[in-house]
Amino acid sequence: MLRHALRAALCGLALVALPGLAAERYPSEQGTVLVREIASGLEHPWALAFLPDGQHLLVSERPGRLRRVSLDGQISEPIAGVPDVFAQGQGGLLDVRLSPDFESDRLVYLSYAEQGRDGLAGTAVGRGRLDAQGRRLEQFEVIFRQQPKLSNGVHFGSRLVFDGQGHLFIALGENNQRPTAQALDKLQGKLVRLYPDGRVPEDNPFVERKGARPEIWSYGHRNQQGAALNPWTGQLWTHEHGPRGGDEINIPQAGANYGWPLATHGINYSLLPIPEAEGKHVEGTVAPHYVWAKSPAISGMAFYDAERFPAWQHNLFIGALVGQALIRLQLDGDRIVHEERLLASMGERIRDVRLGPDGYLYLLTDDSDGRVLQVGLEPK
Repeated sequence: MLRHALRAALCGLALVALPGLAAERYPSEQGTVLVREIASGLEHPWALAFLPDGQHLLVSERPGRLRRVSLDGQISEPIAGVPDVFAQGQGGLLDVRLSPDFESDRLVYLSYAEQGRDGLAGTAVGRGRLDAQGRRLEQFEVIFRQQPKLSNGVHFGSRLVFDGQGHLFIALGENNQRPTAQALDKLQGKLVRLYPDGRVPEDNPFVERKGARPEIWSYGHRNQQGAALNPWTGQLWTHEHGPRGGDEINIPQAGANYGWPLATHGINYSLLPIPEAEGKHVEGTVAPHYVWAKSPAISGMAFYDAERFPAWQHNLFIGALVGQALIRLQLDGDRIVHEERLLASMGERIRDVRLGPDGYLYLLTDDSDGRVLQVGLEPK
């Protein structure tokens, strides 16, 4: 895997402090957390991905720009060749992932909101080759389009994950059209599984079901904005926004129904019940692996399996937007046994969380003057 190759290449580097960057200090149960600003001035950054040199990363900005950012704080001009995006409401340029074979194929995958002919939008995914100078995506092609297009600017998802078995997972939102999450002939509120070129695997669970979209892996999701591969089990974990309450984590299984909007721990923003809801637990649906009664508005997800900070081993980190925190979840196998909110006094919306090849966590703050942050523990 590319991430493990990067980590091996950087093994032994003592990147305790980047030159010229002062650290902000925050308390935690496991010691003092050090936060260093890598870069600022990004407009609503949404996702990041490290390039193979371990010193540069790609950062998507929701208005439709992709930039290369160096660990010394240099921000490139927008990379050319990025598709036009529907930059309204929650829409725009969203996730960014490198191909597992990036060092040979140079492919960068992007998810984004795409407008249709009637003005409504849906999530699309495409890929292009990053040139040697890192200035342009060449031969960009769309490999997936959410159909039909139903969003007026909300609930696009989305996160991209390669599973190490030759597949690409795409975690999607239901465009705030609740019943579509249960409709197998629509791609709203679904987790999709494809080959990296967009072809549908023959062993997807609904390939042979008449009236069902063959791309679907699981359904009954609301607005998925976190997805990551568990490095110890190889299983995909996702999380999604509930309405007012009911943010949840799932470990999606093939063909399973995760309930929305029939089963939910939340209510409408109007304080009224969800019209379609039948309860917190509904027969035929899978209960959340973990649920928040009060929504922190979660986004981004990273498992910690690096050696740099042993206290963080077997922890899962998730950003909180409304909750303005970095959520640390302690794992015992797949069980979540403890939760801690970090960086709450920083007072910033955290959009993405990634584990860097140097063993530090890297965060994006969701703001018109968004930042890239490096996060670690102070040596004892």
